[in-house]
Amino acid sequence: MSDPPPAAWRCIVAGSCASFLGIGLARFAYSPLLPALIRAHWFEPSAAAYLGAANLAGYLIGALIGRRIGTRLGNVRTLRLMEILVTLAFLACASPRSIGWYFGWRLLSGIAGGVVMVLVAATVLPQVADRHKGVASGAVFLGIGLGIAASGTLVPLLLRHGVAQAWLGLTALSAVLTATTWGWWPSPAAGAAATQASQHGTSLPASAGAAIGALYVIYGLTALGLVPAMMFLVDFVGRDLGTGADVASLFWIIYGIGAIFGPPVYGWLADLMGASVAVRSLLVVQLIAVGALATFSNRLLLSILVFLIGSFPPGNVPLVMAWIRETMPTYVSAQNVVWSRATVVFAACQAVGGYAYSALYTLHGDSHRTVFVVGAIAFAVAILIELIAAPAIRSTREHCLLTPAP
Repeated sequence: MSDPPPAAWRCIVAGSCASFLGIGLARFAYSPLLPALIRAHWFEPSAAAYLGAANLAGYLIGALIGRRIGTRLGNVRTLRLMEILVTLAFLACASPRSIGWYFGWRLLSGIAGGVVMVLVAATVLPQVADRHKGVASGAVFLGIGLGIAASGTLVPLLLRHGVAQAWLGLTALSAVLTATTWGWWPSPAAGAAATQASQHGTSLPASAGAAIGALYVIYGLTALGLVPAMMFLVDFVGRDLGTGADVASLFWIIYGIGAIFGPPVYGWLADLMGASVAVRSLLVVQLIAVGALATFSNRLLLSILVFLIGSFPPGNVPLVMAWIRETMPTYVSAQNVVWSRATVVFAACQAVGGYAYSALYTLHGDSHRTVFVVGAIAFAVAILIELIAAPAIRSTREHCLLTPAP
């Protein structure tokens, strides 16, 4: 089995850089910057937390409008514009301004991330042979994990020179990566073909309703299961376990290392095991890991759990994409529609879950373990739905193989 050719790898690296900037850094770099913004008196604590939610809201908007922008401008041009937008957003935040100014740019950076998530795989994967698509999609979304890891390592180093300098450092990194990979995207002809394939002929097979609906529900429940650790992990380790801020930051780095591990490994497993088997297996592992996080306090065990849990948010992406391709194997253009809608569902559940878990956390006396238990329950329900929907998913796959897309 030959590897993807060099031209395909350049496209994959361009896609990985786009996910690194648009999702990894644009969202997760704000977490270590937040306390520094407060200490530097740029914002009050309540305002700083409010600004953190702006990126999530923008991500949902970007997921909703991404395909429409791609249709109008072309996928490659749109992705390049999103990288420029993220770079400008970093630069715009490099000096203390009004809440409205910051909120607007944080919202725009979130929109860029949502657009990247919807379009990047549809742009890159057509350049890769079918047998390599799982690994390729894992490599594309490896950028998310690298961004999470960078938020725990690079950003604290930049903050040693000041808050403004940290934002400027992120601006410079974003500008360099955007310029370096500018010509690595597919050629104009190939990019236009990918755009056309992702936007036209997108009718779904008539028998796919139940299977696709179940997939959306499962992916949404996955988002609800992942949000508690994303929101409360550092605070849980630092305050509930009494380890202090330095040890809690170390656990966030472990979470980031797991995020690097997830996409390529889970994409490879989808190619190796088949996406349906891999999805079911990972749902079980996620249930066990999040449930154990709500139960144990041993630091060594927690470091293993945090590594696993960190691998899930970006690792689920190539796995679910492979699951969509496997469920609708001959409806290639419709796969992009389903993925776009699945991204919207995930973003909506993530945003709603963030507020719901915050309310639950307060209602139960600032109990981190309570929200972790609810997250584990979300995974248990997802497993149950997957088991119930499995016959419909198999039937849809068989129907698609017998009745190719029009």
